[in-house]
Amino acid sequence: MTALNLNALTNFEAVARLGGVSKAAEELKVTPSAVSQQLRSLEHQLGVRLFRRENRRLSLTIDGERLYQTATQAFESIREVRNAIMRQRESFQLSMRVSPSFGERWLAPRLEEFSRDHPTWELRVDATPDFSDFETEVIDLDLRYGDGGWGGLYASCILNDFILPLCSPAYLEELRAGSSDPREQLRGARLIDSSKAYFRWDYWLPRNGVQGARMSYPFRFDRSSMSVQLAKKGAGVVLESTTIALDDLLCGALVPVSSAFDVIEFPAYWVVCPARHMNRRAVRLFSNWVAREGERDAERARAYLSSHGCRSTLERRPSFIARD
Repeated sequence: MTALNLNALTNFEAVARLGGVSKAAEELKVTPSAVSQQLRSLEHQLGVRLFRRENRRLSLTIDGERLYQTATQAFESIREVRNAIMRQRESFQLSMRVSPSFGERWLAPRLEEFSRDHPTWELRVDATPDFSDFETEVIDLDLRYGDGGWGGLYASCILNDFILPLCSPAYLEELRAGSSDPREQLRGARLIDSSKAYFRWDYWLPRNGVQGARMSYPFRFDRSSMSVQLAKKGAGVVLESTTIALDDLLCGALVPVSSAFDVIEFPAYWVVCPARHMNRRAVRLFSNWVAREGERDAERARAYLSSHGCRSTLERRPSFIARD
């Protein structure tokens, strides 16, 4: 069966609702003859008369009345859905997915200030290491950790990360008591492993000429926040990021093991979503805000590292592990 011509049905509904061809033509911004042609086409397709034409007036036939009632309900439902979509598109409601440690230690503290500046916004944050399936899930955007290589999706870096060995001041004194050589210090150190980090000890140690270190980690966590917390307590050395640990560095709870090792800098955190989502004003505004926060945070990290004599080198790794 041939599908009904939607344009013809639109013209029919307008004529029936407004009571005349001229009024329908004015609403639809077409000529009366174009409306009449659409009506004839619809009647021909259905094989029935939809209007009675008496004394230059139109009235619905029984078949026309049945079609009008159904068409009215259908068009009203379509208008309601359209209006709801438009309201949602222009509303300030966002659903996002973010890795747990990044959400807890970086995003959450900044959202309090964001909420003061944007009191009408509604944010829904799903903290999980799993990336969103935008085709099956109702998620506006991800704040993802990685290298930016997500085919078919819009991706914009919001924050560069800085990776270096960190520990508590007390544990650093303990290491220095055994040797003044930072490589010797790491050979005998208790190493805390963040198992889902992009840069891990098995890559970093050989790269920095540290041979013979104890690679049987006494502590291994899939949450960077847990690794950092344990390092603050003096349990060992963690290879971690300023993004997760900057506040602890600034207050002195953590310190770099040595400025002799270059800090690894890499584009780490990204706004990721289907390109069409960037048409929503709320998505654009939030993405711009989080990018500004990321740049400000990176500048704070650079200033801290510079004040401690640490140099950074920009690098990318060929492989990637999903961040917690």
